[in-house]
Amino acid sequence: MNERSTFDYIVVGAGSAGAVVANRLSEDPSVSVLLLEAGPADDADEIRIPAAFSGLFKTKWDWNYQTTPQPGLGGKQALWPRMKALGGCSSMNAMIYIRGNRADYDGWRRDFGAVGWGYEDVLPYFVKAEDNTRGPSAFHGTGGPLHVEDRRFTHELTDAWIAAAVDSGLPSNDDVNGADQYGVGRYQVTCKRGRRWSTADAYLRPAAARPNLRIRTGAQATRVVMDGARAAGVSYLSGGAEHTAFADREVILSGGAVNSPQLLMLSGIGPADHLRELGIDPVVDLPGVGRNLHDHPVCTILWPTKGTTDIAVDHVNPARVAQWQAFGRGPLVSNIGEGGGFVATRAGLEGPDVQFHAAPTGFYDNGLREPAQRSFTIGATLVDVHSRGRLRLRSADPRWKPELDPAYFAEAVDMTAMIAGVRQALEIATHAPLAKFIDGAPPIDGDDDKTLRRFVQRWTQTLYHPVGTCAMGTGERSVVDAELRVHGVENLRVADASIMPRIPRGNTNAPTIMIGEKAADLITGHGPKPTVAAMTKESVR
Repeated sequence: MNERSTFDYIVVGAGSAGAVVANRLSEDPSVSVLLLEAGPADDADEIRIPAAFSGLFKTKWDWNYQTTPQPGLGGKQALWPRMKALGGCSSMNAMIYIRGNRADYDGWRRDFGAVGWGYEDVLPYFVKAEDNTRGPSAFHGTGGPLHVEDRRFTHELTDAWIAAAVDSGLPSNDDVNGADQYGVGRYQVTCKRGRRWSTADAYLRPAAARPNLRIRTGAQATRVVMDGARAAGVSYLSGGAEHTAFADREVILSGGAVNSPQLLMLSGIGPADHLRELGIDPVVDLPGVGRNLHDHPVCTILWPTKGTTDIAVDHVNPARVAQWQAFGRGPLVSNIGEGGGFVATRAGLEGPDVQFHAAPTGFYDNGLREPAQRSFTIGATLVDVHSRGRLRLRSADPRWKPELDPAYFAEAVDMTAMIAGVRQALEIATHAPLAKFIDGAPPIDGDDDKTLRRFVQRWTQTLYHPVGTCAMGTGERSVVDAELRVHGVENLRVADASIMPRIPRGNTNAPTIMIGEKAADLITGHGPKPTVAAMTKESVR
């Protein structure tokens, strides 16, 4: 049975950006909004408990994507967990609140023609979204939907690593979202009183009772319905049948870096030759769709520990669960990646190229393997990524997963930077504040480039930050303009991490929420006032 219904706006994807867009558009009671989400409600216990996020991987909550074999990873495939529920990946991530560097957004404007997306343009949207327990400042806001707090539990190993990093010569920085991103410290998290605070919590639940907002879960979009070169609606699968909803004003795709380009191509919008190969009639030949795929690769380094505890080994038990349930405190409040920081591995960079994540447990293989012994993990993460891959369809059937090739380390500069980051991580671990907890020899047998390259290829995985497949800009490989409108298509926008022309330096959830906030204003014609900090310049090293 084909159910027909009409709305002013249809938003596809209730994730980190889509939930924001649906909330902001439905603030106007005169318009109607339909929000389609392929997954179910976000009611898993593992969503709420910060330390349990990896328990969602490879479950019904996960799209469970795999990359193609990666030469840069020694030929192995990488698992790409992506949340399939309300809140999207904000319901599955490690909750680290990081915005990126001033140079990222100024670079979007300068290098890609993304007018209106410089740092001074986007900072007001970060501030607007935020409800930070530290209070308001030039760089932070209060009263916004997104709760940001200092974590209620931090393991002694995280603080030991921070002290060791400072002892090695790195600056201490208690706010990498403030005036300067460089340095090390504890990370803030998108939690509220020790519980995950996703965009479903922040934006959807407060709006769910609005009569002009309809949220449909279990509704997998199959194509954008086109009327010539105009987006007229969306078809979706629900309850074993296909339904169609129509949009009088606009369709907004917020499916993320995988699902948004996939849906565009299924709708005949993309590289025409590729679409014809799969029997899809091209509507708009847009070669950039699916191009520019990139991600933050992270190389995990584990040390056995002594004289301390391990989150996974010692604290995942009924007593700790009860403590978390009753008080929102204790070790299960840990988001695992509790602290870290940003460094530049060579001179002349606009911003840092490596980020560290400190974890007081043995976290590797996406946390799917239980630590065999008490351990400490440092993730050396490449955040200034030069390699570019692509996404392609495997079938015209929307239920088929697309082909994902992030081309990890295809550019030699990426491997060089990662090796430097791993070498620096090893050096930090020799300093006394952390070294006293290390039990045994360094985890890498050698410090030469060849040995470290093999180690990087063996132990690198995703940091869960794919971006770029519907890139914003004016170049021939761009997909949307600075208003997020799809080139050559009327009434169709994309608002999610896929529009990032270049990945920000840092975890991508906060920037994706910012994109949702700005997208809503682009659609409605509204906008926040600039902040004081937006008129200042961060130091560039």
